[in-house]
Amino acid sequence: MNARRAPGWTFCVISGLALVACAEAAPEGPIATDGSGEVAVIPETLAPFGDGYPNAGDACRQLGESAATSNYLDDSALLVGCPDQASAGALSAPVIATIDGVRLVSIPMGDANAGMGDVPMVEEMPDFADPVTGYNATTQIPCGIEGAAPTSSCFAGVKRRWGEDGTNLVEVTKPDGFPRALYFKGTEPSGADSAQADGSAGYEFSYTRDGDMVTITYGPETYVVADALLVGG
Repeated sequence: MNARRAPGWTFCVISGLALVACAEAAPEGPIATDGSGEVAVIPETLAPFGDGYPNAGDACRQLGESAATSNYLDDSALLVGCPDQASAGALSAPVIATIDGVRLVSIPMGDANAGMGDVPMVEEMPDFADPVTGYNATTQIPCGIEGAAPTSSCFAGVKRRWGEDGTNLVEVTKPDGFPRALYFKGTEPSGADSAQADGSAGYEFSYTRDGDMVTITYGPETYVVADALLVGG
């Protein structure tokens, strides 16, 4: 006798006489099929976090910073991963890449309610922070080391309202791999970290402003930071 297998079930033979249904273990994590019959998952390599986007329980999830997502992060947009085209399309925002079957959707901060239907507008969107790094946003900033002009690029991450007094912290990774912390009162620079080991304890700190860009000179180091990194948008 032939038996048809239902999705999620298989059949076990007992003593060669009877068939009984046995449940199969479901794959872990949010899953969906994209029409090809292949199951897409949101792997940990994409740094997913939260209980679903835009609502808890939804298939899409926000993505944090990882080696796989770093090139797609934007301080003016949310990066969301969706396990299939249907859930990505419901967000009404562009799919900018597909990694391991997961659609990466970039949602501008002004459209962070995409896919939520008729939701009352709020005056200010939450300032999300990556649960691993604590950064509210990351970017590349112009920098110059050892007296050079700021023609190189350095990775920078911002932790807004990092201090109890509202100080913003920008952590810069210099080309040699060493970090430099820059402190801001609002959008105005207020100082940098220093250490005897690298000689920075004797560095002089100054800055100039040109519109919404501020150029910081700290000893032989120069960094150019946009106000948008500090306030969002």
